[in-house]
Amino acid sequence: MKNNIDMFPTGFKEILAETEQTGFNQLSDPLPGSLLSTLAATKPNGHFLELGTGSGLSTAWLLHGMDASSSLTSIDHDNELVSIAKRHLGHDPRVQLMVGAGEELILKTKPDSIDFIFADTWPGKYNHLEETLSLLKVGGMYLIDDMQAQDSWSDEHRDKANQLIQYLETRDDLLLTKLSWSTGIIICTKILSPAT
Repeated sequence: MKNNIDMFPTGFKEILAETEQTGFNQLSDPLPGSLLSTLAATKPNGHFLELGTGSGLSTAWLLHGMDASSSLTSIDHDNELVSIAKRHLGHDPRVQLMVGAGEELILKTKPDSIDFIFADTWPGKYNHLEETLSLLKVGGMYLIDDMQAQDSWSDEHRDKANQLIQYLETRDDLLLTKLSWSTGIIICTKILSPAT
């Protein structure tokens, strides 16, 4: 099936065009974006957290799936990229776009308060993972992409990715599905631990 950019979320085309002009080459694949939108729609009145705004391509997909009473906090350390997201998505009252350290936001967020986390950067994925997962409500979802091994990966990065997958698989409070699709997706849903 072919992607039709006319069916993409509000702001997506404009964000994509402006991002390409900056020379930033880590553009979001639209396939996981569409999945984000579909999954976001399962969380009415939800509290969403995006770690790694980039220029807002995935943010646009999340907003596309969220209902009017949901809220999204998204953070990235790159002011230039976040400014693109703000120009095209900042008018939406459901989203708060922040420039700063993801680690700080994770540590300031109340545990058991988030319905959906998309971790697209190191904080919340390769560091501060335990703290990030503690933010999820029971029934909340945690999604990461870029988990399919690439030839360009260093041995160190490959090891980190494998360790992350192995760790997630050991947790008894997560139901996990690995998808060998797009860039490699892992979706986790938080459940009550059998020990509780």
